Amino acid sequence: MNELTSDAILAIYYLVLGVLALYGAHRLVLLALYYRTRHLHSLTPPEPAEWPRVTVQLPLFNELYVAKRLIDAVGALDYPADRLQIQVLDDSTDETREIVARHVRSLRDRGVDIEHLHRVDRTGYKAGALAAGVPRASGSLLAVFDADFVPPPDFLKRTVPWFRDPEIGMVQACWEHLNRDYSLLTRIQAIFLDAHFLIEHAARNRSGRFFNFNGTAGVWRLEAILDAGGWQHDTLTEDLDLSYRAQLAGWKFRFLPDVKVPAELPVDVNAFKRQQYRWAKGSIQTARKLLLPVLRARIPWPAKTEAIIHLTNNLAYLLMIGLSLLIFPAMILRIGSDPSLMLYIDLPLFLGATVAVLIYYSVSQHVRGEFDMACLRRLPAVMGLGIGLAVNNSRAVVAGLRRQVGAFERTPKYRIEGSDGGWSGKRYRVARDLSAWIEGAFALYFIGCLVTAVWFEMWPSLPFLYLFLTGYCYMFVLAVTPASGARAVEPGAET
Repeated sequence: MNELTSDAILAIYYLVLGVLALYGAHRLVLLALYYRTRHLHSLTPPEPAEWPRVTVQLPLFNELYVAKRLIDAVGALDYPADRLQIQVLDDSTDETREIVARHVRSLRDRGVDIEHLHRVDRTGYKAGALAAGVPRASGSLLAVFDADFVPPPDFLKRTVPWFRDPEIGMVQACWEHLNRDYSLLTRIQAIFLDAHFLIEHAARNRSGRFFNFNGTAGVWRLEAILDAGGWQHDTLTEDLDLSYRAQLAGWKFRFLPDVKVPAELPVDVNAFKRQQYRWAKGSIQTARKLLLPVLRARIPWPAKTEAIIHLTNNLAYLLMIGLSLLIFPAMILRIGSDPSLMLYIDLPLFLGATVAVLIYYSVSQHVRGEFDMACLRRLPAVMGLGIGLAVNNSRAVVAGLRRQVGAFERTPKYRIEGSDGGWSGKRYRVARDLSAWIEGAFALYFIGCLVTAVWFEMWPSLPFLYLFLTGYCYMFVLAVTPASGARAVEPGAET
């Protein structure tokens, strides 16, 4: 290899690592915003003299294990019965439709204002279902819950008062997790989501930056939805899309970290990857759609910059794949080089790309009140899983850069609560895809990198290589190994 090629490889390697370090350092910016604004807690508004009418929308598609649980929870909401309407927006093509119809009839017979709206086709998927419910909604406020959520009875009593401010367009509650301790996979997912809600949402909302409705466990003002152009289905993240359009139109949002709504985390890694794929692809589609309007908007530059980073953040997965491919040639090219090169260049970039992220997730657990030795031991796995997602989410980013919207493939749930429960015999299992075998190839590749680093005594590289190796290995093993210890359940047995 000639010197020019060697220099080009190393230059690209350091450029990719540098950009990843900047994305990592951005987490520290969010932490700084979080602590700088932590005193900005507004008092809960008093209850209104007359409660506004609320329509609760429940978009469903083939959720035979959890549909009844959701409907029961919404039917138990503590809110004036004459001010509450429930819409079950059901696109199901299996027996979920009959299960829902029976349960809706039962609740209606008990005096609950609930209707079952079934569509023959899934035009627009979830966004289409929500949009179809709007003309039939009698409420000025619309609450949305996905199938796997279990809203507490006081949800509306704690969220609706915030709409006394006529500028508030949406109120988002915090997610909790019904099966947080089911497995290492669910514990890591919980840490990811804790950081997203407790740090990102809180920091962005309190500092006047844009943040987004998460598709569920939130309440919208109908006027804000219509003013922003309504639910649109030209992206797979209709929630992110509408959130940005509404805020660009001047509506204000409110995040309530103390209002917690439990939900079920995916227990199957292939289902988890499908969820992450949809979120990553949809965020890039939303970026393609709205980056120019954001750049043109008359909003402060700090808010504009944060919005751009937020919408493009998943591009980091493409960079992660590039870094994965460049690590070995970069190692070979630096054999025998001055050790101080790694000390003064590699180490700061490594710290920016990894340690900043570890601090970010550690603080989220401290804020949650659960930072202990067990949590500390899980942090390398958190980093590893983030790296292991690079193949899956890079495919999503590439797909999101293209014009085709694609199908909205929902994440199946199996009514797994707590640390027990089986799922291997249930329906809706997600088949592994090509990404699993690419992850396996990367795992072998990093075994070779690790052996090379040990052979040439490149000791500072070992922690970095270890994270990549464990991440790709973990994703590959979970994807190709059948679930162990999961009891078989006959389809429909828990309905």
